[in-house]
Amino acid sequence: MPKDAMTAATPLQCRAANGGTAALSDWGIDSEYGVLSDVLLGPVDTFGHMDNSAFSSIYRDTALSKRAWDHATAVAQYNEMLSAYADGGVTVHTLPADEHLKYGVYARDSSFMTPWGAVITQMANPRRRGEYSAALRFYLEKGIPIYDMVSAGNFEGGDFHIIEPGAVLIGYTGMRCEEVSARQIGAWVEKEGWEVHYAYIDPYYVHIDLMVCMIAPKCAAVCLETTPDHVVEWLKSKKIEIVPVGFKDTMALGCNVMSFGNDRVLAPAASKDLIGKLRANGFTVYDPDMSMFTMMGGGIHCMAQSLRRAAG
Repeated sequence: MPKDAMTAATPLQCRAANGGTAALSDWGIDSEYGVLSDVLLGPVDTFGHMDNSAFSSIYRDTALSKRAWDHATAVAQYNEMLSAYADGGVTVHTLPADEHLKYGVYARDSSFMTPWGAVITQMANPRRRGEYSAALRFYLEKGIPIYDMVSAGNFEGGDFHIIEPGAVLIGYTGMRCEEVSARQIGAWVEKEGWEVHYAYIDPYYVHIDLMVCMIAPKCAAVCLETTPDHVVEWLKSKKIEIVPVGFKDTMALGCNVMSFGNDRVLAPAASKDLIGKLRANGFTVYDPDMSMFTMMGGGIHCMAQSLRRAAG
């Protein structure tokens, strides 16, 4: 496609100012549990240690305890995850690599998908701010419209979680994600006719998808010890069944899972309690060892940005 034609087909702001933005026909999601056909991952080749202690309690613990990390092991674990996506019939797309963007493997941070196009975010850590460029290049090259770009302050994709079609949970800590940015995004979504529920969470917990993850229609994995009561009550008001995940597993990214749809879930091997509960209820669970990634501060959901799902 000629460069000028590509630009015309993928404006940097396709959001209608007063709402009523047309939903995409070829890309986009309206849930976190519709059958997943396309996913965006970050590159593993450039993954490695980076100064992130001020922005991640998990990485801070890894750094202070001097936990052993090995790139070859990380690559092997990443490939096991790729095998799960392949077995699930999911097409994997990868962000362009940049040796300076060592945390680019956590693809959900630099963007998030909506029914109307992708949103490019603003990273909090100065060492990660360049990740927006890799995300932007990817969407433009694929011809995926950009719904809008966050401009009010810090916001990362792990704090935007679609609960069901028409309802979204937006979290903020005041650090990785700021209230002013959460409200900016929420105002866009509300103009599209969607309900928005906001949740302040302590910066220790990083993102809302660390403690709340939709795994099927009307079913969510939730850490009750860390999730604000008003969020739990909101979920229950929508008749959403809660599968509880304990605090220790949650802080090891055990609640940070990815639904493939049709009762299939990708979860880290260490999340044994959740995996047992899901399998006991008839779910198919892919459970690769993801320890080299979780110890650095991001889990399976953090690593994956849904690009295309069947309607929820």
